[in-house]
Amino acid sequence: MVLRPLRLNDAKAWREVRQRNASWLIPWDATVPPGSTERPATFGGLVRRLRAQARAGSTYPFVIEVDGEFAGQVTVNHVVGGSARFASVGYWIDQRYAGRGIVPLAVALVVDHLFEVVRLHRVEIAIRPENTNSLRVVEKLGLREIGYAPKYLHIDGEWRDHRLYALTREELGARSLVSRLRAQA
Repeated sequence: MVLRPLRLNDAKAWREVRQRNASWLIPWDATVPPGSTERPATFGGLVRRLRAQARAGSTYPFVIEVDGEFAGQVTVNHVVGGSARFASVGYWIDQRYAGRGIVPLAVALVVDHLFEVVRLHRVEIAIRPENTNSLRVVEKLGLREIGYAPKYLHIDGEWRDHRLYALTREELGARSLVSRLRAQA
């Protein structure tokens, strides 16, 4: 498994994986709320927007590759500096790779990067209560539940409730999240 930045030339592989996994991903995908002037971007527009946000330090989009194939994404959003120093992490995976420990490892690598390189203090993950696969990811990583957010994100055409999970640098201690994940295996 390799993590790398999202690139314009990922368009074909990204579309193929998203189309093949549409029914698997749609229940968990963010959607444009009613009344919003935002419209889903083309893939090129999406990559350019994410790259600009990455240069500004507010977003970090990572591709998950498995054996050289595009397998999913981990995206860090809402990076806040100053006295807060936190971010939100979201992820998705091709159903072919689900249940193989790839997403927990990818998220652990990203969180370690956020703590060690970006120097964040806190990372949060929001999950719909019925998304058992994502709940298993935070369980494997040992993130603690910090709350419940009614109507938190617009997902699959509706405002959806989410369970909130977090990890701080202090909670992790001197270890990396990757080493903690491997110790639990």
